[in-house]
Amino acid sequence: MIFTETRLSGAFIIDPEPRGDERGLFARTFCQHEFAAHGLKVEVAQTNLSFNHRAGTLRGLHFQRPPAAETKLVRCTRGAIVDVIVDLRPGSPTYLGHVAVELSEDNRRGGPSST
Repeated sequence: MIFTETRLSGAFIIDPEPRGDERGLFARTFCQHEFAAHGLKVEVAQTNLSFNHRAGTLRGLHFQRPPAAETKLVRCTRGAIVDVIVDLRPGSPTYLGHVAVELSEDNRRGGPSST
């Protein structure tokens, strides 16, 4: 996996490194050791699936305050979404900054992730 740090402290875009052959491709999308090496929590508390009937659907804003803060990894397996992360940590050097990333079935990206 390729971790690209965004302009927000501790937030990454995660690209898979697909290995392909005549059958198709294989790519790791999560690795406990690689997440930990980038300072991300590695405990999996839950996984979720979302489906939207209409284009342009807004899903919502999710926020956890310590000690309930979680690492999020968002992926789009069909179509495309725009995922936005906003830094709401008052002591952070990137406080109130944001990053928007297109995640799609074509680019196979995951992100933005942070703790």
